[in-house]
Amino acid sequence: METAGFCRTSYTSGGFANTAGHSAQGRTAEAAMDGIARLNGADGVSRHASGRIAELDGAPMGALAATKARAAGNTIELPPGRYEVVLEPTAVSDLLNNLSTFGFNGKAFAQHQSFAELGAQQFDDKITITDEPLGAILPFDLEGTPRDSLVIVDRGTTRAVTHDRTSAAEAGADSTGHGSVASRSWGPAAVNLRLSAGAAGDVATPPSDNPAAPSAAALMSNLERGLLITDFWYTRVLDQKSLVITGLTRNGVWLVEDGQVVSAVSNMRFTQSYPQALGPGAVLAVGAEAVALPDRWSGVRYTAPALHLASWNLTGNASG
Repeated sequence: METAGFCRTSYTSGGFANTAGHSAQGRTAEAAMDGIARLNGADGVSRHASGRIAELDGAPMGALAATKARAAGNTIELPPGRYEVVLEPTAVSDLLNNLSTFGFNGKAFAQHQSFAELGAQQFDDKITITDEPLGAILPFDLEGTPRDSLVIVDRGTTRAVTHDRTSAAEAGADSTGHGSVASRSWGPAAVNLRLSAGAAGDVATPPSDNPAAPSAAALMSNLERGLLITDFWYTRVLDQKSLVITGLTRNGVWLVEDGQVVSAVSNMRFTQSYPQALGPGAVLAVGAEAVALPDRWSGVRYTAPALHLASWNLTGNASG
């Protein structure tokens, strides 16, 4: 096999002071691993992030990436259409990323470019999403506003969006501590968005030839016919207001029938509204373990369980 990856650690300390007498200081640390294995052009991946490098174990991560690569060869092509899916945490992190950047963004909300409607039941009642910045980033933002946990979606109901001082003034709200170098241009975004785990089956190591991550294996067992999807990439917004996204699957897709992997599937393009995919009645189950996953380019984290969704709109086959 060809293999590649990284292990990174970062430590940040900082302070804030202004002429009005306000001051703050803090520190934070992050560790992350990301590994990929390739066999005859088929890829497998595993990622994990934590506040401490001692909590990362490369051996099971490498074993999972290798298992996925071995199981991802000899693919079949499936016709476009809507499929029931189990999304692994690595794929769910892309949902959280786009929801954070374009949906729960206070600037987009203030300018009426976001789907978010405060107080409305916009998601399935199994969905609770919280921004938990403490431990992932400094305990105050670039404007000196203290950070704290922020419940954005509570059992399906949208409760909040993220604000810096500018977007808060536009929306008639208070800053939630999300001011950053980019927030005035791009809007304030969450820094450690967590989708709460559910109670869908026990977390257990699947058989050695099963390509599902442990957090997805229990959900896969309830899949009568559908797809197990590892990852998404090249995701782009087609319509921000409804958050319709197009992108590609990556690092392994499998056809599952009666809870068992039948065949590897070639990568496919999808076009899907993320809020619709997580809407009322659309989430069949939420995995019992939420996994912290590193952002590819920064210390931002996303913490996600696997999801069993009733429908995902796959619009065509894609090479690579």
